Amino acid sequence: MKTIGNIIWVIFGGLILSLMWVISGILCCATIVGIPLGIQCFKFARLALWPFDREILYGNSVVSLISNILWIVFFGIEMSFICFLLGALFCITIVGIPFGIQFWKFAKLSLMPFGAKIVKI
Repeated sequence: MKTIGNIIWVIFGGLILSLMWVISGILCCATIVGIPLGIQCFKFARLALWPFDREILYGNSVVSLISNILWIVFFGIEMSFICFLLGALFCITIVGIPFGIQFWKFAKLSLMPFGAKIVKI
């Protein structure tokens, strides 16, 4: 069932979300300071393609706090807002609720991505 959900996810929004993460990663890697931010973006781009059998665990550290503040200023608010709206649109129908929940998971991740780890369940 997770595989079917992932295939439908890629068709109905996962590819676009993954491209948003890749573009953000490329823009971050344009500077030497942003390379760690860009690498994290590429990890989440891979997650955005196949999210149904993975979970996100959040941790705290000073470095991730500083990175998250920079991220919110440049990319976080826009990406989080887009994911939240797409999640709300998908939750209009009963069939779209699992996809809406995934978009809301990415809305949270888009706001504070650093210090997060991807775990396969």
